[in-house]
Amino acid sequence: MKKNSKERAEEISTPSHGESNKKVESYSMLDPKMKRIYFEFYVETYKASTLDRKTKELIAISASLISKCQGCLEGHIKKAIKLGATKEEISETIAIAMGVNAAAVVDLTDIAAANLDLKHL
Repeated sequence: MKKNSKERAEEISTPSHGESNKKVESYSMLDPKMKRIYFEFYVETYKASTLDRKTKELIAISASLISKCQGCLEGHIKKAIKLGATKEEISETIAIAMGVNAAAVVDLTDIAAANLDLKHL
């Protein structure tokens, strides 16, 4: 039986939410039409293309960290491992996310300093 876009997307990633013990339904406030469009887009972005699936999952780990999406992070780590990502590759991916996030702090403070005409150090 052929799976629809929603079923394929949920296989790719079923996000969990927060730290609450309460069961949270994913996408519960999203109009069904928009949910369908999102799942179609999601499935399309994870199809084989210029980047292989493992690379896409490593990128998704980094993006999940930066966007603070716990369910995304856990799902993409599991998929990366399933696709053969090593501990070293995942660790390097995390380090890259840390570096980009640290650079974002520097960038924001540099802009604030310029906007406020501050010469702090």
